[in-house]
Amino acid sequence: MPTPHEAEKQHRGPEEAGQPPSMSSHEAAPPASPRRNPCCLCWCCCCSCSWNEERRRAWRASREGRPQPLPSCEVCATPSPEEVQSWAQSFDKLMHSPAGRSAFRAFLRTEYSEENMLFWLACEELKAEANRHAVDEKARLIYEDYVSILSPKEVSLDSRVREGINKKMQEPSAHTFDDAQLQIYTLMHRDSYPRFLSSPAYRALLLQGGSRSSTEA
Repeated sequence: MPTPHEAEKQHRGPEEAGQPPSMSSHEAAPPASPRRNPCCLCWCCCCSCSWNEERRRAWRASREGRPQPLPSCEVCATPSPEEVQSWAQSFDKLMHSPAGRSAFRAFLRTEYSEENMLFWLACEELKAEANRHAVDEKARLIYEDYVSILSPKEVSLDSRVREGINKKMQEPSAHTFDDAQLQIYTLMHRDSYPRFLSSPAYRALLLQGGSRSSTEA
């Protein structure tokens, strides 16, 4: 008659009986190593991000209280017929007019390229900044918003300009993006500006100005 120990081995089967006791879930699985955050691509395109989130939020909050370089369409003063007509004379005249920038920005939005105007305006704001700390913070925000390959608002820059920005971002200044700003300005001038002048939106502004002139007369 088999002993109780032999009966237990027969009940478990020959293969299972010869196996060592199974380990508990705590013993079987080694402790999981802590997960690393994905690489946060900053101006230097590396994982050693030096961004101070609290300073960034504080700067964004202070920025909201400042007048923006491009007012909304509702706030812009209605341009005169002569001003609207002058926009067709040169791209510079369009960009120097607050109402012209607003109308052009609205047109760019329909072409899904509004980021070009936003980038140009952000560079103008940066160049007007005198505070060293604010220059540093604004430059990093511009890079994150418009130059980083991870941004949905990334503007189209060639490799030479992009490489120059990456070097300058080690010590940002008010003129870090001058070459990039000129490249985007030229792009808008050659590509979007002619289409704006032939767009229904601009023709409507011309007609609106003509009808207002005839009414006043």
